[in-house]
Amino acid sequence: MYRPTYIRINGDNLESNVKNIIKNYPSYKYYFGVVKNNAYHHGFYSVKYLINGGVNYLAVSSLEEALEIRKYNTEIPILILEPIKPEFIFDAINNNITITVSSMDQANDITMMSFKDKLKIHLKVDSGMNRLGFKDKTRLSRAYHVLRVMKNVEVEGIYTHFSTSGVQDRYYNEFLERFRKITSSIDLSEIKIVHADRSITLTTHDKIQEVNGVRLGIIMYGFDQKIPEGNFFRKLKRKFLQKELDITNVHLSNNLKLKYAFNVSSEVIEFRRAVTGEAVGYGQSFKVNYPMYIATVPIGYADGVTKEFSKVVVNGRICKIVADSMDMIMIASEKLFRVGDKVVIIGPDFTIRDISRRLGENAYHTLNRFSTRLAYIYEYKGERIEVKY
Repeated sequence: MYRPTYIRINGDNLESNVKNIIKNYPSYKYYFGVVKNNAYHHGFYSVKYLINGGVNYLAVSSLEEALEIRKYNTEIPILILEPIKPEFIFDAINNNITITVSSMDQANDITMMSFKDKLKIHLKVDSGMNRLGFKDKTRLSRAYHVLRVMKNVEVEGIYTHFSTSGVQDRYYNEFLERFRKITSSIDLSEIKIVHADRSITLTTHDKIQEVNGVRLGIIMYGFDQKIPEGNFFRKLKRKFLQKELDITNVHLSNNLKLKYAFNVSSEVIEFRRAVTGEAVGYGQSFKVNYPMYIATVPIGYADGVTKEFSKVVVNGRICKIVADSMDMIMIASEKLFRVGDKVVIIGPDFTIRDISRRLGENAYHTLNRFSTRLAYIYEYKGERIEVKY
């Protein structure tokens, strides 16, 4: 690692998180680890820790992501959540990768092909998100029956996706009812894997009777999905909506004890004394109103870090970010800096959730803002390994 700027991933925390989730929600047979976009930016190398924790299936966005994971694990089954073009299906088969079929056109394309090795398929149902999937039971039933009779084709799974938590909205119940209606012409007991819930609905609702799989996304990375009860008026509004919309079996809290695994660090590469009247950064954007020290840190908006992050921690003290650029930020303090001082951008003092609140965005957006030009350091059971993506 030439540049002293890196993402540090705690593999012990990832493994522990999955074990804790399964311990608290043990009624599923298949625990899908959703590792889209380089495992929510924790890096595909971290897949090993999720598997050690108990994940027994992976889910990704694209065939490219699935093939990248195969560099680190050749055995665990992987589901691609987006449809792929027919000409790439054999690449999926050759690498034990399961594909999603979400339309009759895709099903028809597959019926025109022949397979020497097994093709595994999960059918996607659109229960109301209007993104991907079968919207009516006739087409779904037709696709299911034409595919299941094909040689070396296994309709291994069927699934849907809920777009809300259903804590105080009607959509979760509506989507679940729609999923049941669309699949009513199919005997779900004949299908090996049925999955619908994701991180937030896993914790906020009772297990759906007919499912045996759950997709674990951001929850694996330390986000416990507990919903704050809020003040008196918020509680009152929630109770009113739940009664009005007939929402039952909702859980705001849970017994999960999860830990964040994602940390970002750098170090001071240069510092200087700035006096009253001087300015810092492009456009002279920060005005120095009293004597202070300015330190330069080699991480910038090309890496995903901007001055809107607001603060960093240097040797235990909080320092303000006063300017940013593509590759560097400048921080200020009344105390003297030293070259080599460790700078923590995300860590125990400022977690990824703290940063997302500061930026006014959800944690998904914050996790996905970091560049892969940063090196990764993985820590697991006392060992450290560097990976560059």
